[in-house]
Amino acid sequence: MAQAASLAKVRALTFDVQGTCADFCGPLLRRGAEVNRAKRLEIDWGVLSADWRQLYRAVLDQIIAGKRPWLRVDRIYRETLDDLLQHHGLSATFTPAERDALNEVWARLDPWPDSVDGLARLRRRFVISTLSNAGMRTMVAVVKHAGLPFDAVLTAELARTYKPSPSVYQLAVDLLGYQPEEIMMVACHKYDLKAARDFGMRTAFVARPLEFGPDVRPDVSPEPWFDVFATDFVALAEALGA
Repeated sequence: MAQAASLAKVRALTFDVQGTCADFCGPLLRRGAEVNRAKRLEIDWGVLSADWRQLYRAVLDQIIAGKRPWLRVDRIYRETLDDLLQHHGLSATFTPAERDALNEVWARLDPWPDSVDGLARLRRRFVISTLSNAGMRTMVAVVKHAGLPFDAVLTAELARTYKPSPSVYQLAVDLLGYQPEEIMMVACHKYDLKAARDFGMRTAFVARPLEFGPDVRPDVSPEPWFDVFATDFVALAEALGA
């Protein structure tokens, strides 16, 4: 009863986007396959994509810790792409223009099959907004390309830091006009939800078992501290009565 009463107070949902609303691995692997054909290469883009994400996350953590000045995510991806190619002995294989083009894949992500329908249902009952680490330019491009029906686009760029910093979750309070307990963070990443929960928000975990491709098994197990566990956005809408 207490949990039901708590969920009844929810007025807005904020969403992680890369991985939760949209598939980044599929577009990246397809782009990599095109590059391999064009350049007659045999690069394992599954390995490269995983390494790229690790390098990107390391820079985010350095910025959060104050060890590096703030830098927009698209620039972080571009910088770490150079490091990635050097590490794999591929620096001479890609021109700067080709690297810029490859980096644009992060702005053209595909929606998961349930994303558009599920979000449309949720939007009928709640204010729905992105709350992503991606930069504003990239997030607007992703939302338009994937046809995601959000009411608002909020990104960590507005706070000049990155999740899981509390300043990012505070954006939702300041700009959507609701208290933390009236906002539910939706993500497929447990670290994101843990930080949102510590901030006072409600949490919904949506499992994305294919986030990192068919050969990787991310942790999608339920946790007792989730307010909602859902297999997709349609199931989330049903769980929230939307």
